[in-house]
Amino acid sequence: MQQVGRKRMIPRNIVASWLGLIVATLGSASILAAQTAAPPGLPSAIDLVRATVSNEAHASDSKIKHMFCDRKKTAQGSETHLFVETREGVAGMTIANDGNPVTSEQLHSEEERLKGLVENSDQLRRKQQKQKEDSDRSLSIVTAFPEAFRFKYDGTEEGTASLGRPGAHLVRLKFWPNPSYHPPSHVQDVLVGMSGFLVIDPKEHRIARIDGTLFREVSFGWGILGHLDKGGHFFVEQADVGEDSWEVTRMRLEFTGKILLFKNLSIKSDELFSNFQRVPSNTTFAQGVRLLEAQEAKLAETGEIARISKSQ
Repeated sequence: MQQVGRKRMIPRNIVASWLGLIVATLGSASILAAQTAAPPGLPSAIDLVRATVSNEAHASDSKIKHMFCDRKKTAQGSETHLFVETREGVAGMTIANDGNPVTSEQLHSEEERLKGLVENSDQLRRKQQKQKEDSDRSLSIVTAFPEAFRFKYDGTEEGTASLGRPGAHLVRLKFWPNPSYHPPSHVQDVLVGMSGFLVIDPKEHRIARIDGTLFREVSFGWGILGHLDKGGHFFVEQADVGEDSWEVTRMRLEFTGKILLFKNLSIKSDELFSNFQRVPSNTTFAQGVRLLEAQEAKLAETGEIARISKSQ
């Protein structure tokens, strides 16, 4: 089993803490074959999931880092960001709103915000700690899959540049709750109400897609803090972006509910991650900020910001 790549399955600064991890849509991919038994040469479904989840956990410790673009669409419009992974956390800046490059005043504001982080070590440490906590919660969801669900083979798909690896033979598995599973913490509570599909690269032991749905209302915080409504969905894809390094390439979130019993919760977003470029693994936050500023200037000069911010 290869232990490669980098990306924690669930995003970066997409939705605060564990709320951003919650649940799933039914798959939209083309199914090439339907089957419930293990295909020839492959282990049982649960053994494949266990091996893959184990490899995902190892991959989350990879030192490979990237700079990349993120285009996020919500009901309020769209924003395009540049991000860079550094040894002190992820640095990011907004480069476009609703398909239009930011103004010089807005860009100056972004640069000043980043300068403040560079000069304030306490604030930077808090940001780094928050990112680590979010990442740990994300990983705890994925590593719970083998115990939280039951699985069966459901077909195959072909990999693409944004799903797994181009031309790779991917397998699709259907999952549904394991009735004997008891979540060890409230972070995993959502799993008991989720069903859907996994798409796995069985050669690389990497998850190419998680795609499922909430088939019933799910409470969190003993039902006191709130709940998520039935029908909420979550969709995430990742791919090898070079040098056996895997990154999230797409995420869709759509769910409603209540927080503190009174405040309505409604999240609907669609994000595309692109233009991955490797950066040195020892890049500091200050160096990352300079990389962002240089890349923004380059994209603005070539007109690439408009293209990226209008991508589908």
